[in-house]
Amino acid sequence: MKLFFAVVISIFILIIIFSFYITRDGQIITPVGEGTITLDTGVYENFPLPDYAAKMITENYKSYFIEVEPGLKVHILEVGEGFPVFLMHGNPTSGFLYRKIADKLPQDKVRVIMPTSIGLGFSSKIPASQHTLSNHIRWINKVLNELQLNEVIYSGQDWGGPIGMGALSQSPNLLKGAVLLNTVFNAPKEKADLTSMHARVKTPILGELLVEVIFNPFEQLARVQGDPNSWSEDVVSIYSKPVLESGNPKATLSMMRMVPDGPDHPNALAMRDIEKYVDTLQIPAEIVWGMQDPILGGGLSAMEAKFPNASVTKTQAGHFLQEEVSTEIANALIRVIDQIEKK
Repeated sequence: MKLFFAVVISIFILIIIFSFYITRDGQIITPVGEGTITLDTGVYENFPLPDYAAKMITENYKSYFIEVEPGLKVHILEVGEGFPVFLMHGNPTSGFLYRKIADKLPQDKVRVIMPTSIGLGFSSKIPASQHTLSNHIRWINKVLNELQLNEVIYSGQDWGGPIGMGALSQSPNLLKGAVLLNTVFNAPKEKADLTSMHARVKTPILGELLVEVIFNPFEQLARVQGDPNSWSEDVVSIYSKPVLESGNPKATLSMMRMVPDGPDHPNALAMRDIEKYVDTLQIPAEIVWGMQDPILGGGLSAMEAKFPNASVTKTQAGHFLQEEVSTEIANALIRVIDQIEKK
């Protein structure tokens, strides 16, 4: 009997230790580049991409860091010269999400700027508690300011919608046109979870077990695509390796928990500010939507209400439609650019 109780107590202690470990806040991890890169706006820290990422883009791309706060660096991919096109990804991807689109744009006429939100991709990693919408907005706005941009065309998807639009709201004269993808700009007015999975992962320990221990979330994302084959092993690698090999994989779960589940959620106030800004916009805009998106596909009518004059391209793509319908998105961006140039 004593042996039995000793085993039970030992298991209980191990469970407590494990619980504390998986729910740890995490630490800041600052990536280090190699050499510098000189742009018109200054000198930045060059970041040579590892082979698995470099093979996904052409040699024309620039890869560098902008330090937005001490120890916090945003990784930037950019290609081309001309009118700035600012593209923001969502969770748990990176600026690489727009590589197919950038390759279909006239790079002799546009400068395509693809930041990666802190915590994801090759950007700095941070404690889970620092993942707030206001923080992410401030960091991306610092990128826009650091690059001394005077005007941009914008496109965003998933969290890249509120984060990108929130960053632009802090520099409100920058935005000249937009292509809106599967995202949300409406603040929640009643209690509701985005999906059943978002509801589950809110629970401490259970969320960590589901997202950080039991499942590799990056490998599961083929399920939210219209064409599951669009989520290849190479695609999984460019999004997962920089996070899972960093020593701090907290961003994926933290950004799921960032999604407001009601008007009292900590990020709801920032969403209300973004919604107010969006309601003031009178810009050329188009909407490209993935109708097979099980997460945000049903939000098209809300986006149409925000941009009633925008033409809409409905596709059979899923959540990460950039991987599936890059031509449609690139063509929409080109049309918006043409509208601006004709003014």
